[in-house]
Amino acid sequence: VQLQASGGGLVQAGGSLRLSCAASGTIFSIYPMAWYRQAQGKQRELVAAIASGGDTNYVEFVKGRFTISRDNAKNTVYLQMNSLRPEDTAVYYCNRVRAPYWNWGQGTLVTVSS
Repeated sequence: VQLQASGGGLVQAGGSLRLSCAASGTIFSIYPMAWYRQAQGKQRELVAAIASGGDTNYVEFVKGRFTISRDNAKNTVYLQMNSLRPEDTAVYYCNRVRAPYWNWGQGTLVTVSS
C-alpha cells in the first residue's frame, strides 16, 4: 500500500491548510484512518481519526481547529487545519489507526510561523 500525503507548506499563525492523503493498492474504504504528526525531536503522535463510516475523534489539542474527513471513492483522507499555531509545526502523515501500519511515506511538512 502506498500513501501519498500532500498539502503542507509555510503558513502564519492563525492561518489554514488542507492536507490530503491518497492511498493506493488497498480497499481503502474498510479501514479506519488517522492523521499523525511528528515534530522535530519528538515521537509521532496521532491527532485525528476517522472510522470507515465517518465517525471522527480528535486529540484535545486540535479539537475545534482540525477536521478530518474522507472520500472513499477517491481513496483519500483529508485534514482541514484552521487556527494554526507554531506548535502545530511538524511532518504530517496518514495511516491506519492501528497496527499493522502501512508504509509511512514521506509525509507532508507543515511549518507555522509566529
